[in-house]
Amino acid sequence: MATVTKKELIDRIADRTQAKRVIVKLIVQAFLDEVTRELCSDNRLEFRDFGVFETRTRAARIAQNPKTLERVEVPAKRTVKFKMGRLMRGNLSSVPAAESTEAK
Repeated sequence: MATVTKKELIDRIADRTQAKRVIVKLIVQAFLDEVTRELCSDNRLEFRDFGVFETRTRAARIAQNPKTLERVEVPAKRTVKFKMGRLMRGNLSSVPAAESTEAK
C-alpha cells in the first residue's frame, strides 16, 4: 500500500487544473483547516456520494498493559468516524485490492 502525501495531492491537482501550486496549496490547506474546525465544533460534515465525517466519544475503560499485565485506566476521548458514500463504496468494491495497488 502506497502513502500519498499532501504535497503529492497538491501537485496532482495543480497539474490536472493547470493552476499554480501555491494557489492549490492555499486552497487545500484552507479546506483541511475548515474540516478540522467543524469537527472540533462537533459538527457533521457530509460530502454527497463521497462520505460523512462525524465525531464520536469513546467511553472510558480499563485496559491491560501487555508487557506488565498491569491494569490501566484509559480516559474517554473524542475520535472521528468516516462513513463511505455511495460512489466511493461502489468504486472500492468494483476494483479488487490487488489490482488497485499493481496499477501504481
